[in-house]
Amino acid sequence: MNFPDEDFDAVSDAAHDVVRAAKEAGVWIFGAGLASQQASIVHGDGTVTVGPYPETKAVVGGFSIIDVPTREQALEWAHRIAIACRCPQEVREILFDPRA
Repeated sequence: MNFPDEDFDAVSDAAHDVVRAAKEAGVWIFGAGLASQQASIVHGDGTVTVGPYPETKAVVGGFSIIDVPTREQALEWAHRIAIACRCPQEVREILFDPRA
């Protein structure tokens, strides 16, 4: 978290404002916060291991999925989220599978 605990409500409100704007713009697909930083890896044989552990001190607090036609628009929305959440945003493109 990149802000004092007492700012949580203000950050939450600002983040929800961006989500509402994305919904109104018709680009919002889904978003959620993560319950923990611990991952479970499920292998092909059914075994489960803990990890991987990030080699960075960066915390992934959640994610947002939006549907926009250009990378530039994705970066603009990420900028809005970064301002609201007071932390940098990682942007990745998700490949659409028309058969799914």
